[in-house]
Amino acid sequence: MHHLSRFGVSLEDDLLDAFDKSIEGLGYENRSEAIRDLIRDHLIQKKVGKGNEEVVGVISLLYDHRTHHLSDVLADMQHKASVIVNASLHIHLDAHNCLEVIVVRGGADKVHEVAGKLIATKGVQNGRLITTTTEIKN
Repeated sequence: MHHLSRFGVSLEDDLLDAFDKSIEGLGYENRSEAIRDLIRDHLIQKKVGKGNEEVVGVISLLYDHRTHHLSDVLADMQHKASVIVNASLHIHLDAHNCLEVIVVRGGADKVHEVAGKLIATKGVQNGRLITTTTEIKN
């Protein structure tokens, strides 16, 4: 079992009230768990996105499937990056719009490069890369 350290944090009342409401809405039972998660997330975000460090992530792409050959272009790009693309899920949102969710794993630089190319593809309306690592413990 890990040793726990206690420390104090000074916050304005309004900020603390907003934080308490936010974490309650997320289901946290106490501030300590929420603060631990915030610290972990901060450390992960500082660690990922640099060099050859292995990351796992999700690329989300929103686009209109009627855009000329866009589905084919995105599929071709994923095949060319098959070393890091583990899986993809295609979701029909309505008669025209699609959401593509792509699971990636590999060196941070390569993951960011592939995500950038996919997101910047003409016709993609919105895209985002979310990454994490398994290297941060606790």
